[in-house]
Amino acid sequence: MKYERGNAKAHAFATMKGIWSAALTPFAEDGSLDEKGFQANIEHWTRDLGIDGVFIAGKQGEFFSMSLDERKRSFDLAVESCGNRAQTIMSCSDQNMSVVLELARHAEACGADWIVVHAPILHFHKWQDETLLRYYETIAEEVDIGIALWSHPDSGYLMSPELCNRLADLETVVAIKYSVPRAMYAELSRLASDRLIVSTASEDEWLENIIELGWKLYLCSSPPFLLQTKADRRMREYTDLAFAGKHDEAREVSASLDPVRRALKETRPAEKPHSHQKYWQNLLGQKGGHVRTPLLELNDEEKRATREAFEASGLTTG
Repeated sequence: MKYERGNAKAHAFATMKGIWSAALTPFAEDGSLDEKGFQANIEHWTRDLGIDGVFIAGKQGEFFSMSLDERKRSFDLAVESCGNRAQTIMSCSDQNMSVVLELARHAEACGADWIVVHAPILHFHKWQDETLLRYYETIAEEVDIGIALWSHPDSGYLMSPELCNRLADLETVVAIKYSVPRAMYAELSRLASDRLIVSTASEDEWLENIIELGWKLYLCSSPPFLLQTKADRRMREYTDLAFAGKHDEAREVSASLDPVRRALKETRPAEKPHSHQKYWQNLLGQKGGHVRTPLLELNDEEKRATREAFEASGLTTG
C-alpha cells in the first residue's frame, strides 16, 4: 500500500483513473496455473496496451475454481508483473468471511493497491440492506487497504444507489464496480461522487460515461486487452481523446471499433464466455490457455467461426 488508512479515499481519487482490465487466468492443459503465461499477459497489457490497472482473480479470472493458495499466488504474480506501471485490485470475494479477510490481508501484505469484494449471495433474505452494511463494515474494520464494492446480478439482487451511498461513508470504501442498469449508476454518481468512484464494466457505455457523467475510471472487464493490440490501441486512443475534451474525435475512433466488438460478441457462445475470450486471446498472441471444470471449452466449429470473424474484424495485429 502506498497510503495510510485515513488517506485511502484521497489516494484513490488522485490515482484510480484510466482503463483497468479484468484478467482472465490461463490454465495449462493439466489444469495447473500457467504462471509464466499469466505474467506475460499482464506485462503485455501494461507495457504495450497502456492499461492502467489490473483486476485479479475475479469472475473473469475463474476465482471460483481456484484454491486459496492459488488466489494468493495470483496476487503475488500480479504485483510483481505490474511493477510501477499499473495498479492492482485483488478480488477477495467469497461466501466465507474468513476467506475474504485472509485474502484481504494477503493483498495488503503483498503490496496490492486495492481490493474488491462483491456483494455475497444472501440466502432467505428479503430486505438485505442492514446485513450488507454490516458485511462491508466488518471488512473495513479488519483491514486498512482501500475497498471497492461490487454489485452484480449473480448475487441474486442489486445493491440500491441509496445503500451504496451509505456505504460510501465508510472510511476505506473508495470505489464501486456497479454492474447495473445505467439509470442506477448515474443516480449513484449523483449521490456519492464526492466520496465514491463509480464505474461499470460496460465498454459500450464507457465513452458516454466519460462525456456525460465525468467518469475517469473504467472498472473493468476484458475489452481493454481483447479489442486492442500493440499496433492498434483504439480504446486507449478514444479514451484519451475524451479525457482531453475532444468528444467528436473520440466518438469517431470508438465507432471504428464496432466491427471488432461485433466479431467478439456475435461469435461468443452464451455458455462459454471464458473459453471464447481465451481463444480470442490466443488469436491475439496472448496466453489464453484452458478453462477449468465445470466451464466448457469451445468446439472446433466455434473456434472456426471465431477465427474467421477475428480475421475479418479489421483489428490490426502486426
